Amino acid sequence: RRGRVLAPSLTAGWIVALFMSLGLTFWLILFAYRHVEYQGELWWSFAYRGDAPRSLRGLVAVAVVFALVVVARMLRVHQDPPPIAEGAELEEIAIIVRNSPATSANLALLGDKRFIFSQDRQSFVMFGCEGQSWIAMGDAVGAESSRDDAVWQFREACDEAGVSPVFYQVDETQLGRYIDMGLSLIKIGEDARVPLANFSLEGSSRKDLRRTNKKAAEAGLRFEFVAQPAVATFLPQLKRISDAWLEEKATAEKGFSLGFFDESYLARYDMALVYQGDRLIAFANLWIGANKQELSIDLMRYYPDSPSGVMEYLFVQLLLWGHDHGFAWFNLGMAPLSGVDPHRLGPLWNRVSGLIYRHGEHFYNFKGLRSYKAKFDPEWFPKYLASPGGFALPRALANVSTLISGGVMRLLRR
Repeated sequence: RRGRVLAPSLTAGWIVALFMSLGLTFWLILFAYRHVEYQGELWWSFAYRGDAPRSLRGLVAVAVVFALVVVARMLRVHQDPPPIAEGAELEEIAIIVRNSPATSANLALLGDKRFIFSQDRQSFVMFGCEGQSWIAMGDAVGAESSRDDAVWQFREACDEAGVSPVFYQVDETQLGRYIDMGLSLIKIGEDARVPLANFSLEGSSRKDLRRTNKKAAEAGLRFEFVAQPAVATFLPQLKRISDAWLEEKATAEKGFSLGFFDESYLARYDMALVYQGDRLIAFANLWIGANKQELSIDLMRYYPDSPSGVMEYLFVQLLLWGHDHGFAWFNLGMAPLSGVDPHRLGPLWNRVSGLIYRHGEHFYNFKGLRSYKAKFDPEWFPKYLASPGGFALPRALANVSTLISGGVMRLLRR
């Protein structure tokens, strides 16, 4: 491990400021007690109004604490993470992503991730850094034979850097891997996936979706699929929709586990569009898994004056489109805290999650999001967070929230 002696974390400006603070404190003490003649007995003089000796002892204590902090920081582990991927490395990652059946692998192409590869570079772990945590987004992506190696490479890199490894939104089928690493697991929600093989709008259970389609037709809405090569010509219109949506929601772009508007990112994908007459009013970029195993969307934006239910109409049309084109599943994404059992004999996290899920509507529409996804009659698949246990767990959760929100201030404003 490299210590901070060889890689100092304090800039010259910080060092100057610290020494100036100590120097000015020392001068202030001398100035305030300039009438007191210095004697050795001052160090051992204890009196109700003995301010001068008390100040001398306080200054020594500050100097000792300062020296200990400096030494501790110098001896702390320091390891720079790999840089954010770009250029040729990002294109190498894109090839692996295209061969992945899981659509969530496309988060690797957002341009905000760092990567650690397996030794054969056939699999990778994508991650971000926040606080004392390196946070992996999901499970390893790539060839099944080398995923285990990629995860262990990431775990070893975290150990060398002296940070906590955190795996966010991992699948239930992969939990044995994280148990072998000695990590603790907590359930954080459920993925909603709609089977498309027999999907249709027929039957009593789909009457709400039929009603959505009917109302959309009456409002003059129509769905259009645009293949990736033609998407670039639509980007200026999509940018105006995205800006209007963000302004109306009074929010900023998120990241890490959610897409954000970036032209180079969106230009990689097919696009689903919704028109009202000749006016483009909504869009979503499509994620397509290898061998048509899964279909999903990432960025969803629409004009604030769009007819009610425009996004539900877009989902219905995409489900029908996915069925017609032979996809196995449509992934609606995760419903946070859904399916967490708050039994009194269960883990503390489960009981806290249950409380937040029932009464946290002011901060996030947990129940509403679950109910919305349930309209499409999905199957639910658990998602977990793996991290060191004990007091490291709350820190890991805070780091994940901050990373997704783009910083502490954005998280608090939300």
